[in-house]
Amino acid sequence: MSDRPHALRGLLPALRPHRRMVLRTTLACLVDQVALVVLVTWLAHSVGRAVIDEAAPGLPIICALAGLVVLRAVATWRQMDLSHDLAYRVLAELRVRIYDGLARSAPARIAGRRSGDLAATAMNDIEKLEFFYAHTTAQLVASSLVVGAGTIALGVLDPWLALAVLTTAAALMAHPLLDDRGRTARGEEVRTATARLSADAVETVDGMRELLARNAFDRHRIRLADAGDRLALAQRAEARHDGAFTAVQDVLVVLALIAVVAAGKGTWAPAALALAVSILAPVAASADALRQAGSLRAAAARVQAATTTPPTAPPSRRPRPLPGGPLGVHLRNVHFSYGATPVLRGLDLAVPPGSTIALVGASGAGKTTLAHLMARFWDPTEGTVELTSANEAVDLRDLTDDDLRSAIALVGQDAALFHGTLRDNLRMAAPQADAERLDHVIERCGVDRIAATLPDGLDSLVGERGATLSGGQRARVALARALLTDPRVLILDEATAHIDTLGDAELARRLATSDTTTIVIAHRPATIRRADHIAVLEAGRIIEEGTWTTLTVTPSALTDLLEAKAESDVRP
Repeated sequence: MSDRPHALRGLLPALRPHRRMVLRTTLACLVDQVALVVLVTWLAHSVGRAVIDEAAPGLPIICALAGLVVLRAVATWRQMDLSHDLAYRVLAELRVRIYDGLARSAPARIAGRRSGDLAATAMNDIEKLEFFYAHTTAQLVASSLVVGAGTIALGVLDPWLALAVLTTAAALMAHPLLDDRGRTARGEEVRTATARLSADAVETVDGMRELLARNAFDRHRIRLADAGDRLALAQRAEARHDGAFTAVQDVLVVLALIAVVAAGKGTWAPAALALAVSILAPVAASADALRQAGSLRAAAARVQAATTTPPTAPPSRRPRPLPGGPLGVHLRNVHFSYGATPVLRGLDLAVPPGSTIALVGASGAGKTTLAHLMARFWDPTEGTVELTSANEAVDLRDLTDDDLRSAIALVGQDAALFHGTLRDNLRMAAPQADAERLDHVIERCGVDRIAATLPDGLDSLVGERGATLSGGQRARVALARALLTDPRVLILDEATAHIDTLGDAELARRLATSDTTTIVIAHRPATIRRADHIAVLEAGRIIEEGTWTTLTVTPSALTDLLEAKAESDVRP
């Protein structure tokens, strides 16, 4: 990414809502470091006087030193408490912003992305940033103040002492900056390898039954092992460079201390040595923070990309209210492309309120894209998609998201169920629905019969992605979940493909009793035949429309599709 060098800087605005906590954390860190510097320096000076001048420290000095020990312990505890409290608050907010970013840009953002890769961003990359928020900012500010004050104190004792410490401090801080590009590249390799391993692991768990049934588990295990080896290789390379960094850091500090010892004189020599050590310690810690922060740029860039992704369907600046009564859909001269690949080319389609229309076409004709445009997952690159009533039409782009989602429900072929109870999955989109409404919908979709076969009825766990249910049962639950919101436009994208013909007919009969406008994408002839109107798509255009009778009485594009479907069904 071209903006990767500034990825960490781009995460600093997340601290703005927590300015007071940042200030308290910085003050605690400053008190912690100052207490240590004063304690070590004063103690070393007292020891020097006791050895050289044979002047043992009095009770007040001993009490003061003991007080500094207590102060430093309290400041250390407080700084750690505040810094981690701050970090975890920010990380929690960033996770929500990642989910919001995915929601703004879905399905475009997640198209082609593996679920394990997305999970790595939402979990692992976020966790990596804990060090940045907990240790980097406050420590850098506090260390800068301590180094400045400590160097002035050394300069008062001997300018050469200040020069030795300043030179070493500059070298310590320059070292991570000089290796910035290589460290960022190594961090990217680790993050990429982690995301790949996470994605492979998720796919292996999800597809375990298929892998075992097809005797492909051993081959997939080799793939997992290869991903693990690549991650280990990247981590070892990063660890080797970290070890070299630490070694160089230690050598620089030792050279500085040798210079201080050589220049130190009299009873202040031990104090000067202790002061130099206590000054360079936070500098070394800050350099280490810079090193680790730099290696986090890959994670930061991924998090920033997820949180700042632009919406595929921007909110309306001047929203209009929904028309009353039954709603239809009208697409006017709709064009849409995935990048440079055109999918829909000047498509026009009118779906009257309360009617049922079947969208038919070969794979790749644009049916699912059309469904996503009607649900406003994307906006057309040209043309309009409108909701229409008897005397009014409103562009989808002029509706609030809440109004749009309350009016239109889309059910896909592989609608996701979540790990929880059957009741929770049904109520996901309509938690406020009363028991009477829930009973009506589950009876309408046949979910009551599914619940009757489960040990705890509607309170039975369905497993991750509905693993305990069959494909047809999951389809019924997904349809019931959509109907529980009482949509005025229902889009079924092969939603009943996993349901047998009799079940499909039963659902269609029950859905026909409402005034909901239904748009069905289907290949099954019986499903298509029940529609009031049929539109045949080819290469992003509607090439013919009509009823089942008018389109099948003579050879047509529809009959060609049905014949091709019949041949593919009987082909071994």
